[in-house]
Amino acid sequence: MDLTPYRLGPGDVTLKDVLTLIQTTFADMEGRIDPPSSMHWLTLESVTKQAETGEVWGIGDPVQACVFLTPRPYSLYLGKLAVARDAQRQGLARRLIALARSRAEDLGLPNVELQTRIELVENHATFEALGFREIARTAHPGYDRPTSITYRLSL
Repeated sequence: MDLTPYRLGPGDVTLKDVLTLIQTTFADMEGRIDPPSSMHWLTLESVTKQAETGEVWGIGDPVQACVFLTPRPYSLYLGKLAVARDAQRQGLARRLIALARSRAEDLGLPNVELQTRIELVENHATFEALGFREIARTAHPGYDRPTSITYRLSL
């Protein structure tokens, strides 16, 4: 498998595979996180919109890993990082995070940021091992407790 990340455009037929990959890999969070994952509201139209207004990157053919990148005023937001179960532990997520670092530098942004749910402690350990540091805890609307942790990787 070619491990080189590639950018998907708004008309790319592979965007459907990206949607399926996210829905499949994020399904493991069902019953673990509260509120439910935003992947429930993800559609082919919203993935296409992300490719138009931000960036969608994939690895593999068919897509085995993907990430959404969205420029913000002071950081590049990394979202919807997903790796197929049978492709995990091959460094694909690490490659996509390295890509995010590179893209942030290309865009003149000093940080990469992401959010992960409070309950997903294995994600916390992974992101911290990759150099991310916790900068905030936030609550989804209607919750009186933190539901997400924001991590930042300073470049």
